Amino acid sequence: MAEASTTHPQAEPEHPIEQQEPKRFSVHGPRLALFGILLLTVLMDFYRLGQDGFDSYYPPAVRSMMDNWHNFFFAAYDPGGYTSLDKPPLGFWFQVLSAKIFGFNAVSVLLPQALCGVLSVLLLYYLVRRHFGVVAGLIAALVLAISPVSVVTNRNATIDSTLALCLLIGAWAVLRAAETGRLRWLLLTAVIVGIGFNIKMLEAYLVVPAFGLLYLLAAPTSIRKRVLHLALALLVLLVVSFSWVLAVDLTPASQRPYIGSTQDDSELSLALGYNGIQRLLSGTAGGKTTGNIPGNNPNKGSGGSTGQPEGQPTGGGARGPGPLRLFTQQPLAGQDSWLLPLAILGMIALAWQGRPRLRENRKVHALILWGMWLLTMGIFFSVAGFFHEYYLTVMAPAIAALCGTGLVVMWQDYRREGWRGWLLPISLLLTAAEQIVLLSSYPTWGRWMIPLLTVPCVLVAGVLISARLPVRLPGKEQVARILLPALAVGLVALLLAPMVWAAIPILQGTESDLPLAGPQGGKGAGLAVQGPGGPTTGGQVRQQGGIIVSTGGPGQATADPALVRYLEEHQGHAHVLAVTDVAGNADTLILATNRPVMPLGGFSIYPLTASEAASLVASGTVRFFLLTSRNQSTVTSWVAQHCATVLPGLWQSPLPGPPAAVSAQLDTTILYDCATLRR
Repeated sequence: MAEASTTHPQAEPEHPIEQQEPKRFSVHGPRLALFGILLLTVLMDFYRLGQDGFDSYYPPAVRSMMDNWHNFFFAAYDPGGYTSLDKPPLGFWFQVLSAKIFGFNAVSVLLPQALCGVLSVLLLYYLVRRHFGVVAGLIAALVLAISPVSVVTNRNATIDSTLALCLLIGAWAVLRAAETGRLRWLLLTAVIVGIGFNIKMLEAYLVVPAFGLLYLLAAPTSIRKRVLHLALALLVLLVVSFSWVLAVDLTPASQRPYIGSTQDDSELSLALGYNGIQRLLSGTAGGKTTGNIPGNNPNKGSGGSTGQPEGQPTGGGARGPGPLRLFTQQPLAGQDSWLLPLAILGMIALAWQGRPRLRENRKVHALILWGMWLLTMGIFFSVAGFFHEYYLTVMAPAIAALCGTGLVVMWQDYRREGWRGWLLPISLLLTAAEQIVLLSSYPTWGRWMIPLLTVPCVLVAGVLISARLPVRLPGKEQVARILLPALAVGLVALLLAPMVWAAIPILQGTESDLPLAGPQGGKGAGLAVQGPGGPTTGGQVRQQGGIIVSTGGPGQATADPALVRYLEEHQGHAHVLAVTDVAGNADTLILATNRPVMPLGGFSIYPLTASEAASLVASGTVRFFLLTSRNQSTVTSWVAQHCATVLPGLWQSPLPGPPAAVSAQLDTTILYDCATLRR
């Protein structure tokens, strides 16, 4: 007994030590994994950020909004405050703040979107983890971190990544509302979605069906209270959403900019028309509008290569609206559909978990939220007539969340008896098949990526299927031991293609008004505009209506220094530096000079009439018109009749090469000087 009493205390200290090792690993392992995912996100969003310039439309407005509170509030596109952006100002206020702190340059303009991308990954991890555990959260965060469309928008001046973060914050609030049934959380959700409306207008409302249905079905209150709460939330949503819109429309037109992309100078019309019903009904072809949409300019963003870019898809897929658009139509499907079959099957696996009580099961809450989010946006992007590919950024969080939750649920079902266990290998094979379809449109890339995808997925599916067969096979016990590592290999294989698609624009150094992931033809594929002090690129250059476009680099464009010098030297007392109908001219001139430029083309068009042009010239407000002879408008006709033509040699930089080649590069843009009117 004495010996036992002396040996027992010696054995005690060893037991806690043995138990601490797995506990320490279980705590630090997920943290290290999350740190690695966030590090990858930072790398994807910040590597070479701003080195390729920024797009040409929004940065001039950011610079104009930095000048005064009037331009800041009304989202003025030009320093003179003649026209406004085709979007609300809230998302761009973050860019203005960043530019005020760090100076106006490409990095400061793009920084807020990159930060939003990192925060979205972190927030999605938290939202998924709280219902489905750490592994599901990590998978969801990883999928969002490498989502091609998310990465390109996180590195662009467009504000879709800001909207995506706003909607994820709204998802956090509505989950709290559904769990507690408290009105204040639901009203907070309405406020957040209303803020999202003031970022991208009606695009923010795509989550409203998911948020509303979740609260209606899951909130632990009576049905009467739930309906009343939703009615109050709807009222708050409308008040917050349209407060800025009504403030602008109630301001006299003479005291604010003309509303860009409208025909009636109304923010309400912009919200419900151009940024609303027209997105659903206007015609489209491959994501490019063919409808007669106000403010849409076929020349907008031109300036890149005019031939067929290298790496563009060779084949088909659905054309126009249809249920297969998101699965087959390129380049749309390549933005965020690589894991779409896995997300859909994950949603199905979540739905087939019996009939739990909606108010008590938090996993069902997640199913309603993410499933309805994906379903609503999937329907919209399948039938809408006019939208750009990067709008899919707002659908990426739902795909990522359902991939994470679906894989965890399907793995749990796989380890049990029953037919649901077959969903896991089926999902791997169907997702791999979808990726093969997408890659087949890009033979150069598919030649080496398809084998890297197909071989691991087929082997992993074979292992998973063989382990569930009822027959006794030699070595079946050894096969069971590698099931989880095999599944990890299959997931890595499925993540390869979207990661490559996200990395291609970063490595190729392409930037444009309409960001796209994947191969875009490399050099000269898009029109990127350098900010003040931005780097220049080598290679050949060509003249395009007062813009110098480099065709040897990533398509950089700047205002012709000779044009800028001539206008500034001869502007005199005129308030407006120039009136131009070429959108790229307005963009580059504003960035180069930060002086008032009146745009007659692009998304922010000022509806100048011939009589108003004559009045502006007579008052000394305008002296120079930079117009293209292809535009047969009344303003062009009046200017051509009454103003003198400036010799091209005085305002266009000389270009290298033989005279015939240089002449072929010059377009039909003419600079008119109205200092002395011709009678």
